[in-house]
Parts: sequence; C-alpha cells; structure tokens
Amino acid sequence: MNEKRYIQELISQGEHSQQDFKYKVMDAHKLAKSVSAFANTDGGRLLIGVRDDGHISGVRSEEEIYMMHAAAFEFCKPAVSIKFDTYHVEGKTLVVATIPPSEKRPIFAIDEEGRRRAYIRIADENIVASPVHLVVWREQFSPQGSLMAFNENEKQLMETMAKQPMQTLNQIVRRSHLARHKVITLLGRFIRYNLVAWHFTDRQFKFTLNE
Repeated sequence: MNEKRYIQELISQGEHSQQDFKYKVMDAHKLAKSVSAFANTDGGRLLIGVRDDGHISGVRSEEEIYMMHAAAFEFCKPAVSIKFDTYHVEGKTLVVATIPPSEKRPIFAIDEEGRRRAYIRIADENIVASPVHLVVWREQFSPQGSLMAFNENEKQLMETMAKQPMQTLNQIVRRSHLARHKVITLLGRFIRYNLVAWHFTDRQFKFTLNE
C-alpha cells in the first residue's frame, strides 16, 4: 500500500479511542496530554498535520517536530517511547506518532505550571484520570494475594455502594462517612479484585458494585 492510500485509510477512520488528529503543534505541554492519555489506556497514534475535518494541512516547521519530541521525552514522566514516521502526501509532510500502551502507568503530563496530571483516553477525548485510577495502577504492580482483607471500613463502603449504584467519588465519601483517602484506596482495591466497576458518564467518573 502506498503512502497516500495508507494515510487516507487512517484519516477515514476519524478520531477515536486510539487515534487523534493534530492540525499543528503549538504547545508541547498540550501534546503531552494526548501522549499521556494513549500511554495510560490502550495506546494509539497521533496524525500530526491533519485537521479535525480530515483535511491534510501538513507539518510546516522543524519547530513542530522538535515539540513532538519534547512532548514525549520532556513533558511526560516517565518518558514515553514514541515511534515517529514521516509521510509525504499531496505535496505535504505529515507525521504519524505511534504511542504504545505503557507498562509503567501512570504516565503524567507536565503542564505549563509544572503540575503533573495523568490522562486516560475515552472515545475521542483525553480525560484527567481520577485519584482512583492512580491507586488501580499502583495496585497492579504490587503482589496480589489470594484474599483481600475485609474489615469494618470495607464492609461500610460496600454497604454504602449497595444502597445506590453509579455514585461519584464525592458522593461515596459523603455517604460512607469514611475519609476521602481511605475511600480512594479501597475503591482502587475493589476494582483490582473485580468487586467494583467504574464508568465515565455525564462528564464524571462513577463507581458501582459488580453483580
């Protein structure tokens, strides 16, 4: 398959959970958000030099290419290994940046003020990960025993969640009367042991007991 057909095939898919279009690279910090989101989810690719409507605009300067590398290696912590491929279509240059799913989650993006935030990819959007996601990722790298401790806090949280499905973190904290940090930790462990599932709905993360 020649370069033009390959790129046209990618563009025809539109933006989705593993593909994003970038018209131009103006800010490496913003690009790092997309890198973080893909790396923390299922991986994906950035088509740089393609407008949101699928029109090929091209990469116009060496500065844009520099910012692509900065996003991956300077403004993502830990740094992400990205494969950059350059294509020439319709007299224009575009770059396909392929981001693999990371085995060292979370991958944080550094913003303009130096703050670290982890993102995940949901449909065609980059969403800030909840504190519970951070616990889930941490738990994935800790030894897993055959049993999970089930004490008064765990029982209280389970009873709170059983009363009403699909609650936000703040709702669960308020209704359970447990400390916020304790609820976050327990939800992460419950998700690890498949006792709880999370959903992103109405622009919020909500949690519910698995049946």
